[in-house]
Amino acid sequence: MSKSFKVFAGFLLVAFAILAWPAFQFYQEINKSASEDPAVWEENIQALEERSAEQFAPGQAVVFVGSSSIRLWRTLAEDMAPIPVIQNGFGGAKLNDVVYYAERLVNNFNPRAVVVFAGTNDLHPGSTKPPEVLLRSYQAFVSTVRDAQPDVPIYFIAITPSPLRWEVWELAQETNQLITQWSNSQPGLYVIDTGPALLNASGEPEPDNYLFDGLHLSDEGYSIWTSIIKPPLLRELELAE
Repeated sequence: MSKSFKVFAGFLLVAFAILAWPAFQFYQEINKSASEDPAVWEENIQALEERSAEQFAPGQAVVFVGSSSIRLWRTLAEDMAPIPVIQNGFGGAKLNDVVYYAERLVNNFNPRAVVVFAGTNDLHPGSTKPPEVLLRSYQAFVSTVRDAQPDVPIYFIAITPSPLRWEVWELAQETNQLITQWSNSQPGLYVIDTGPALLNASGEPEPDNYLFDGLHLSDEGYSIWTSIIKPPLLRELELAE
Protein backbone atom coordinates (compact mmCIF):
# COMPACT_ATOMS: atom_id res chain seq x y z
CA MET A 1 0.00 0.00 0.00
CA SER A 2 1.49 3.32 -1.05
CA LYS A 3 2.16 6.10 1.45
CA SER A 4 -0.11 8.49 -0.44
CA PHE A 5 -3.00 6.01 -0.32
CA LYS A 6 -2.53 5.54 3.42
CA VAL A 7 -2.61 9.32 3.91
CA PHE A 8 -5.74 9.59 1.77
CA ALA A 9 -7.42 6.73 3.64
CA GLY A 10 -6.56 8.35 6.95
CA PHE A 11 -8.01 11.64 5.76
CA LEU A 12 -11.25 9.90 4.76
CA LEU A 13 -11.47 8.19 8.15
CA VAL A 14 -11.06 11.47 10.02
CA ALA A 15 -13.58 13.20 7.75
CA PHE A 16 -16.09 10.43 8.32
CA ALA A 17 -15.62 10.64 12.08
CA ILE A 18 -16.13 14.41 12.03
CA LEU A 19 -19.32 14.07 10.00
CA ALA A 20 -20.63 11.07 11.92
CA TRP A 21 -20.18 12.51 15.43
CA PRO A 22 -22.96 15.17 15.17
CA ALA A 23 -25.31 12.52 13.72
CA PHE A 24 -24.48 10.20 16.62
CA GLN A 25 -25.14 13.03 19.08
CA PHE A 26 -28.53 13.72 17.51
CA TYR A 27 -29.35 10.00 17.65
CA GLN A 28 -28.54 9.90 21.37
CA GLU A 29 -30.59 13.03 21.99
CA ILE A 30 -33.60 11.61 20.16
CA ASN A 31 -33.45 8.47 22.29
CA LYS A 32 -33.16 10.43 25.52
CA SER A 33 -35.87 12.86 24.49
CA ALA A 34 -38.31 9.96 24.20
CA SER A 35 -37.91 9.30 27.93
CA GLU A 36 -39.87 11.10 30.64
CA ASP A 37 -37.14 10.36 33.17
CA PRO A 38 -34.88 13.43 33.62
CA ALA A 39 -32.11 11.19 34.96
CA VAL A 40 -31.22 10.15 31.39
CA TRP A 41 -29.56 13.57 31.02
CA GLU A 42 -27.27 13.21 34.05
CA GLU A 43 -24.10 12.77 32.00
CA ASN A 44 -24.93 15.84 29.90
CA ILE A 45 -25.63 17.91 33.01
CA GLN A 46 -22.33 16.95 34.60
CA ALA A 47 -20.53 18.02 31.43
CA LEU A 48 -22.29 21.40 31.49
CA GLU A 49 -21.42 21.89 35.16
CA GLU A 50 -17.75 21.15 34.52
CA ARG A 51 -17.61 23.47 31.51
CA SER A 52 -19.39 26.37 33.19
CA ALA A 53 -17.82 26.11 36.66
CA GLU A 54 -16.11 29.35 37.73
CA GLN A 55 -16.63 30.80 34.26
CA PHE A 56 -18.00 34.01 35.76
CA ALA A 57 -18.31 35.47 39.23
CA PRO A 58 -21.71 34.97 40.92
CA GLY A 59 -24.30 37.51 39.80
CA GLN A 60 -22.39 38.48 36.67
CA ALA A 61 -23.72 36.37 33.79
CA VAL A 62 -27.05 35.61 32.16
CA VAL A 63 -27.85 31.89 32.07
CA PHE A 64 -29.33 30.57 28.84
CA VAL A 65 -30.92 27.22 29.62
CA GLY A 66 -33.08 24.82 27.63
CA SER A 67 -33.05 22.35 24.79
CA SER A 68 -30.91 21.86 21.68
CA SER A 69 -31.70 25.29 20.21
CA ILE A 70 -29.72 26.71 23.14
CA ARG A 71 -27.01 24.03 22.93
CA LEU A 72 -26.49 24.52 19.18
CA TRP A 73 -26.26 28.32 19.34
CA ARG A 74 -22.55 28.32 18.56
CA THR A 75 -22.30 32.14 18.33
CA LEU A 76 -24.29 32.85 21.50
CA ALA A 77 -21.47 34.57 23.39
CA GLU A 78 -20.56 36.70 20.38
CA ASP A 79 -24.19 37.51 19.55
CA MET A 80 -25.01 38.60 23.10
CA ALA A 81 -21.85 40.66 23.76
CA PRO A 82 -21.32 42.66 25.91
CA ILE A 83 -23.70 40.53 27.98
CA PRO A 84 -21.72 37.69 29.63
CA VAL A 85 -23.55 34.40 29.11
CA ILE A 86 -23.51 30.84 30.42
CA GLN A 87 -24.77 28.40 27.77
CA ASN A 88 -26.55 25.53 29.52
CA GLY A 89 -28.53 23.86 26.75
CA PHE A 90 -28.87 20.10 26.55
CA GLY A 91 -30.12 18.00 23.68
CA GLY A 92 -33.79 17.20 23.37
CA ALA A 93 -34.70 18.48 26.82
CA LYS A 94 -38.34 18.81 27.76
CA LEU A 95 -39.70 21.46 30.10
CA ASN A 96 -39.77 19.06 33.05
CA ASP A 97 -36.12 18.19 32.41
CA VAL A 98 -35.24 21.86 32.72
CA VAL A 99 -37.29 22.06 35.93
CA TYR A 100 -35.51 19.01 37.33
CA TYR A 101 -32.04 20.49 36.71
CA ALA A 102 -32.86 24.14 37.42
CA GLU A 103 -30.99 24.13 40.71
CA ARG A 104 -27.78 22.90 39.10
CA LEU A 105 -27.96 24.73 35.76
CA VAL A 106 -29.40 28.03 36.96
CA ASN A 107 -29.39 28.64 40.71
CA ASN A 108 -25.81 27.47 41.26
CA PHE A 109 -24.63 30.35 39.05
CA ASN A 110 -26.59 33.10 40.83
CA PRO A 111 -27.37 34.71 37.43
CA ARG A 112 -28.22 38.34 36.71
CA ALA A 113 -31.04 37.07 34.51
CA VAL A 114 -32.30 33.79 33.06
CA VAL A 115 -33.32 33.02 29.49
CA VAL A 116 -35.12 29.70 28.96
CA PHE A 117 -36.18 27.94 25.77
CA ALA A 118 -37.97 24.64 26.27
CA GLY A 119 -41.28 23.05 25.38
CA THR A 120 -40.81 22.25 21.71
CA ASN A 121 -39.87 18.67 22.60
CA ASP A 122 -43.13 18.29 24.51
CA LEU A 123 -45.11 18.93 21.34
CA HIS A 124 -44.74 16.23 18.71
CA PRO A 125 -47.29 15.36 16.01
CA GLY A 126 -49.27 12.49 17.48
CA SER A 127 -47.75 12.91 20.95
CA THR A 128 -48.27 16.24 22.70
CA LYS A 129 -48.70 17.45 26.25
CA PRO A 130 -51.69 19.75 26.87
CA PRO A 131 -50.83 23.47 27.06
CA GLU A 132 -52.10 23.56 30.65
CA VAL A 133 -49.56 20.90 31.63
CA LEU A 134 -46.72 22.84 30.04
CA LEU A 135 -47.83 26.00 31.84
CA ARG A 136 -47.63 24.18 35.17
CA SER A 137 -44.15 22.93 34.25
CA TYR A 138 -42.99 26.46 33.49
CA GLN A 139 -44.53 27.70 36.74
CA ALA A 140 -42.55 25.00 38.56
CA PHE A 141 -39.35 26.20 36.85
CA VAL A 142 -39.99 29.79 37.89
CA SER A 143 -40.78 28.70 41.45
CA THR A 144 -37.52 26.74 41.71
CA VAL A 145 -35.43 29.63 40.40
CA ARG A 146 -37.24 32.25 42.47
CA ASP A 147 -36.76 30.23 45.66
CA ALA A 148 -33.07 31.06 45.34
CA GLN A 149 -33.36 34.51 43.75
CA PRO A 150 -36.80 36.06 44.29
CA ASP A 151 -36.16 39.06 42.03
CA VAL A 152 -34.13 37.58 39.17
CA PRO A 153 -35.59 38.48 35.75
CA ILE A 154 -36.67 35.43 33.76
CA TYR A 155 -37.25 35.48 29.99
CA PHE A 156 -39.17 32.68 28.29
CA ILE A 157 -38.44 32.40 24.56
CA ALA A 158 -41.81 31.41 23.17
CA ILE A 159 -42.06 28.03 21.49
CA THR A 160 -41.12 28.53 17.86
CA PRO A 161 -42.72 27.28 14.65
CA SER A 162 -40.80 24.76 12.56
CA PRO A 163 -41.43 22.87 9.31
CA LEU A 164 -41.02 19.52 11.06
CA ARG A 165 -43.63 20.25 13.73
CA TRP A 166 -45.90 22.60 11.84
CA GLU A 167 -48.79 20.22 12.48
CA VAL A 168 -48.76 21.11 16.20
CA TRP A 169 -48.18 24.84 15.79
CA GLU A 170 -51.69 25.65 17.02
CA LEU A 171 -51.01 23.82 20.29
CA ALA A 172 -47.66 25.60 20.58
CA GLN A 173 -49.43 28.95 20.20
CA GLU A 174 -51.94 28.01 22.89
CA THR A 175 -49.06 27.12 25.19
CA ASN A 176 -47.31 30.40 24.45
CA GLN A 177 -50.52 32.31 25.14
CA LEU A 178 -51.05 30.65 28.53
CA ILE A 179 -47.43 31.27 29.57
CA THR A 180 -47.64 34.88 28.36
CA GLN A 181 -50.86 35.59 30.25
CA TRP A 182 -49.45 34.16 33.46
CA SER A 183 -46.07 35.89 33.04
CA ASN A 184 -47.79 39.24 32.53
CA SER A 185 -49.38 38.84 35.95
CA GLN A 186 -46.04 38.25 37.69
CA PRO A 187 -43.22 40.75 38.37
CA GLY A 188 -39.99 40.24 36.49
CA LEU A 189 -41.28 37.59 34.09
CA TYR A 190 -41.13 38.20 30.34
CA VAL A 191 -41.99 36.33 27.16
CA ILE A 192 -39.98 36.95 24.00
CA ASP A 193 -41.89 35.86 20.91
CA THR A 194 -39.65 35.22 17.90
CA GLY A 195 -42.24 33.12 16.03
CA PRO A 196 -43.68 35.72 13.62
CA ALA A 197 -40.18 36.70 12.44
CA LEU A 198 -39.42 33.09 11.49
CA LEU A 199 -42.42 32.86 9.14
CA ASN A 200 -42.55 33.82 5.48
CA ALA A 201 -45.11 35.98 3.65
CA SER A 202 -47.46 32.99 3.42
CA GLY A 203 -47.48 32.62 7.20
CA GLU A 204 -45.47 29.39 7.18
CA PRO A 205 -41.93 28.66 8.44
CA GLU A 206 -39.31 30.18 6.16
CA PRO A 207 -37.02 27.24 5.15
CA ASP A 208 -33.90 29.42 5.13
CA ASN A 209 -34.30 29.94 8.87
CA TYR A 210 -33.85 26.22 9.61
CA LEU A 211 -31.30 23.47 9.14
CA PHE A 212 -31.86 20.48 6.87
CA ASP A 213 -33.83 18.73 9.63
CA GLY A 214 -36.61 21.32 9.50
CA LEU A 215 -36.41 21.78 13.27
CA HIS A 216 -33.25 23.51 14.42
CA LEU A 217 -32.36 27.07 13.50
CA SER A 218 -29.86 27.96 10.79
CA ASP A 219 -27.46 30.89 11.01
CA GLU A 220 -30.22 33.03 9.53
CA GLY A 221 -32.61 31.82 12.21
CA TYR A 222 -30.17 32.60 15.00
CA SER A 223 -29.60 36.05 13.53
CA ILE A 224 -33.33 36.66 13.88
CA TRP A 225 -33.26 35.37 17.46
CA THR A 226 -30.39 37.71 18.30
CA SER A 227 -32.16 40.76 16.89
CA ILE A 228 -35.22 40.07 19.06
CA ILE A 229 -33.75 38.57 22.25
CA LYS A 230 -30.76 40.85 22.82
CA PRO A 231 -32.45 44.30 23.05
CA PRO A 232 -34.66 43.56 26.09
CA LEU A 233 -31.69 42.00 27.90
CA LEU A 234 -29.58 45.08 27.25
CA ARG A 235 -32.37 47.28 28.59
CA GLU A 236 -32.91 45.13 31.69
CA LEU A 237 -29.20 44.96 32.49
CA GLU A 238 -28.67 48.59 31.53
CA LEU A 239 -25.82 47.77 29.18
CA ALA A 240 -24.91 49.60 26.00
CA GLU A 241 -23.68 47.88 22.84
